[in-house]
Amino acid sequence: MSNISRYKNGWLLLLFILIGIVIGGLISELTSNVAGLSWLSYGNTFGINNSGNPLVLDLGIFVITFALQIKITVASIIGVIAAIVIYKFI
Repeated sequence: MSNISRYKNGWLLLLFILIGIVIGGLISELTSNVAGLSWLSYGNTFGINNSGNPLVLDLGIFVITFALQIKITVASIIGVIAAIVIYKFI
C-alpha cells in the first residue's frame, strides 16, 4: 500500500483531473500540425463570450473583467480519463 493512498480524497482527484486537462491540452497543441495525430486537437471552445468581448464591471475606482472559456479536445478528454485511471490505481 502506497503512502499516498491514505490521503486520497476529492481534492486529489480534482488535482489529477486538472493535470490531465493541462497535459491533454499540451498534447493537443503539439499534435495539431502532425498529419496522423491531428484528430487529437479536434474540439470546441465555449464559455462567457459576448461578441468577442468579456463582461466588464466598471465601478469607477476599479474595473473587474469576467471571462471564462473552456476548450475541450479529444486529447484533453483522454487526459481526464487517464488521470482518473491513475487515481484509481494509487
